[in-house]
Amino acid sequence: MKAPQWIVVVGASAGGVESLRQLFGALRADSDAVFLVVLHIPAHSPSQLDRVLSTVTAMPVSSPKDNEPLKRGHVYVGSADLHLLVEDGVIRQTRGPKECRARPAIDVLFRSAAAIYGPRTIGVVLSGMLDDGTAGLWTIKDRGGKALVQDPKEAMHAPMPESAIQHVEVDRVARCAELAAEIGEITSGPAPATVERDGGRIAVENRIASEGNALQLGVMDMGKVSQYTCPDCHGVLVQIEEGPVVRFRCHTGHAFSLQTLLAELSDSIDKGLWDAIRSIEERVLLLRQTSELVPEPRDAASLRKLAEDAEASIKPLKELVLDVRLFGRQR
Repeated sequence: MKAPQWIVVVGASAGGVESLRQLFGALRADSDAVFLVVLHIPAHSPSQLDRVLSTVTAMPVSSPKDNEPLKRGHVYVGSADLHLLVEDGVIRQTRGPKECRARPAIDVLFRSAAAIYGPRTIGVVLSGMLDDGTAGLWTIKDRGGKALVQDPKEAMHAPMPESAIQHVEVDRVARCAELAAEIGEITSGPAPATVERDGGRIAVENRIASEGNALQLGVMDMGKVSQYTCPDCHGVLVQIEEGPVVRFRCHTGHAFSLQTLLAELSDSIDKGLWDAIRSIEERVLLLRQTSELVPEPRDAASLRKLAEDAEASIKPLKELVLDVRLFGRQR
């Protein structure tokens, strides 16, 4: 079968199912392209996206197997808890380190396509929260590909499209139906004759997503050591700067954008405070139980006083963990 001349990579998160339905419902089924889709899904929930998209497009839609060849006119969707990426004309499904708190992650797919296909790559960012996809779309554009973004006014959740627009010189911002027409127009024309594959940082990061051996691959040389630690493994984070995009990666391979790092740190604070409250409440219970068992009244009274003091210390922690200003909703 003839290899596709174009690769179209699509990323979506919250509210993305409806956007994907609109996009693929309007796409031509005879373009000289292959389509790969990442939608953020929970690790414990098998994806039904292939079935959903099959109802709106005549193109075959499937969740691919590892090392499956790319087929022209086919739609491949990412599986739960596996990164979706491309290598040398085949699809890879790997359980590499999470990026932007997600697996599959949009940036992983976008970056891998840019490294192999360069100017033959079309990246599409749809509805979603935070900013996964921004760094990957920047890489696609930097390698000569096309960057398309759903109109934030149409998206159910605007932050992901807004982040892409803010940080990347996108080629088109439009409603999904118009993006589909743009994709059809691009893929109906001639593809760039030559594609120079990236052998530098992008290739290394693709290997990290595939193999997970970030330290051996030289992740610490990708940028300056930051003042932050990885919320997942507590390793040091290296700060990577690409144009206006700032992101972080640790020596085990976990990667974060600015917004996802902030969100992860907020979750860590929330968990830490509740853990502290639980531990103090258990101490209160244990002190009171012990006070009932000791024979000396003076010792019992001392234990009850310790329990009262511990219980009083919980109040400011509860006020802090319930403070909306500390955890304010991220867009």
